[in-house]
Amino acid sequence: MGSRGAWAQPQLLALLAGAWLWVGSAQPTPPGPTRGPGPALKFRLAGYPRKHNEGRIEVFYNDEWGTICDDDFTLDNAHVLCRHLGFVAATGWAHSAKYGKGVGRIWLDNVNCGGGEKSIGDCKHRGWGNSDCSHEEDAGVVCKDERIPGFKDSNVIETEQSHVEEVRLRPVVSGARRRLPVAEGVVEVRYKDGWAQICDEGWDSNNSRVVCGMMGFPAERKVNRNVYKLFTERQQLNYRLHSVSCTGTEVHLSMCAFEFYRGNTSAACTAGMPAVVSCLPGPLFATGSAHKKKQRQQQQGQQPRIRLKGGAKVGEGRIEVLKSSEWGTICDDRWNLLSASVVCRELGFGSAKEALTGARMGQGTGPIHMSEVQCSGTEQSLWSCPFKNITEEDCKHSEDAAVRCNIPYMGYENLIRLSGGRTASEGRVEVKRGSQWGTVCSDGWTTKEAMVACRQLGLGYSLHAVTETWYWDASNVTEMVLSGVKCEGHEMSLSHCQHHGASLNCKNTGTRFAAGVICSETASDLLLHAPLVQETAYIEDRPLHMLYCAAEENCLSSSARLANWPYGHRRLLRFSSQIHNNGRADFRPKAGRHSWVWHECHRHYHSMDIFTHYDILTPNGTKVAEGHKASFCLEDTECEEDVAKRYECANFGEQGITVGCWDLYRHDIDCQWIDITDVKPGNYILQVVINPNFEVAESDFTNNAMKCNCKYDGHRIWVHSCHIGDALSDEANKRFEQYPGQLNNQIS
Repeated sequence: MGSRGAWAQPQLLALLAGAWLWVGSAQPTPPGPTRGPGPALKFRLAGYPRKHNEGRIEVFYNDEWGTICDDDFTLDNAHVLCRHLGFVAATGWAHSAKYGKGVGRIWLDNVNCGGGEKSIGDCKHRGWGNSDCSHEEDAGVVCKDERIPGFKDSNVIETEQSHVEEVRLRPVVSGARRRLPVAEGVVEVRYKDGWAQICDEGWDSNNSRVVCGMMGFPAERKVNRNVYKLFTERQQLNYRLHSVSCTGTEVHLSMCAFEFYRGNTSAACTAGMPAVVSCLPGPLFATGSAHKKKQRQQQQGQQPRIRLKGGAKVGEGRIEVLKSSEWGTICDDRWNLLSASVVCRELGFGSAKEALTGARMGQGTGPIHMSEVQCSGTEQSLWSCPFKNITEEDCKHSEDAAVRCNIPYMGYENLIRLSGGRTASEGRVEVKRGSQWGTVCSDGWTTKEAMVACRQLGLGYSLHAVTETWYWDASNVTEMVLSGVKCEGHEMSLSHCQHHGASLNCKNTGTRFAAGVICSETASDLLLHAPLVQETAYIEDRPLHMLYCAAEENCLSSSARLANWPYGHRRLLRFSSQIHNNGRADFRPKAGRHSWVWHECHRHYHSMDIFTHYDILTPNGTKVAEGHKASFCLEDTECEEDVAKRYECANFGEQGITVGCWDLYRHDIDCQWIDITDVKPGNYILQVVINPNFEVAESDFTNNAMKCNCKYDGHRIWVHSCHIGDALSDEANKRFEQYPGQLNNQIS
């Protein structure tokens, strides 16, 4: 998304879709005819939310506007269409009616351009009007924001710009002007080089609800109009819109009915005043006592039945819903902005910016609870919307629905910057403390802190947390102003994390040891296949003379050092681990091949010293046995259909796990166990944690742990109820942790 510039304004801005941009197919130099006489083609961009150079592509053919289906759509098609619209080229395209569904005919389907055609009509296609698509498959284009020199729009709508591009809430009440977020003020729209007001004649709560949703707030509230009458009397007002009429379900003001004032507006809105809106912030953005009260209510109330997972920014992610004590996902069939907005408001955000399909925020696990969700937009909860229960055959996790919500402008990105990096997404982290910019101490700087920094910068996920930055340009280095930063990983700003405050305490204050980050738009997401652990767990008494290599790699408990080697044995709980990458980027070891460690005994390289932790815990969480697994070899053992393997350990090959693939550590290889020789019979919890030290960035660390109940009678072990750590409801997790134990070997 390239809209950071607008969000960085001091006032709160929100991009709005304009009315349609109409342009003809004229080129700077009129080309010669490429085919016989036919109907003149015109093109326009439509839909929401969008900027002037993107949108649903619509074509005027045979005296009727229609859309183009996304089947077989390519960037080459988008290049041709963007040139029709007067842009030099395309930078992307969109499927599944990202900019909303069109109406009327679907003129083209299965379009196949080479990229150099002068007209879309010269490309291969099924024929005009011949399509098997619905408007849920309307294609969109994103054009490079550079016009063709000399291009003249032959069909531009009026010269007075009858469209709305930006809107803001302008705080005018004393004391509210410097506070963020701006939740109350005069509604203004961008007009020419300034801002104009909206006449409030006929203005109602539905209009306010739409504006609040755009600004990132879930609901509107009553406003004292009398306070703003003084403002009206003192200001020279410039009214632009009147007769605004929204239903309350629109995600943008541009979708509502409204009229423009024409010509001289000095006598406009004589019976009214500028539209004023007051919004109710969600829990994350509320301040003071109201915020604390809301938090207390949430703690005392029931667990929310909806959540977002896997998003880099606040207010975006894969949607997961709680049903029958188990979290699951939503199938993207018929997923649209109306339903997505219900989710956003339910979670305390504004309306939806995007309704994402095709697991754009990574694939979930477990059940798929909903399909064909059809909200009207007025519902308080997604569970109030009509939907279908589905079977596994209907939908796959590759179709998981996701959302990007409007959130309030908080200005956090103005308090952080990167310097010295080779690209815009890497560099030394500098933060603003008061009026001073300075670097951050790298003591204790980990992936979690780096993820918060990248989120605050709006640059996605953290690819690397850099603790030595000597190799980056140091010509404009500032002094160190922050130390002791310790984050949970979910914060919106580094200032929300623990830190030393005004008193610096850093071992190395030199430029070389300033904290840095390398950010990325995508990240991996590892999780363990829990059923396989349950199916493969067993006990083996392994002779000590077969465990010399394992002892060298610290894969046995400490009491093994006191054993009478090579006589006797160790009792091992063995199981297989199948680790999937469900994210949107390959999982790669933190260390490059040059620093991998060779282990002669097992004759392999370690690319990560600790890749997984294995623990046996008592029901109250006390650890009674532990093991760990270095990454002997991270590779693609198997992959989903149509996904090619990329990583193989043989011959000192590259290590990693490709998106859509999994790595299998079989139960019969060394160190794939927990040494339970010293464990007494009883009821325990088996816990496996992947990437436990957060050495490699992931989009979601909350699903890295897997837990099972197990009963050990001194001879046999029963392992059951294995699940990913965050897959169950809070209540189900409590039942799991308070499990009284097996009375027999019949697991029900």
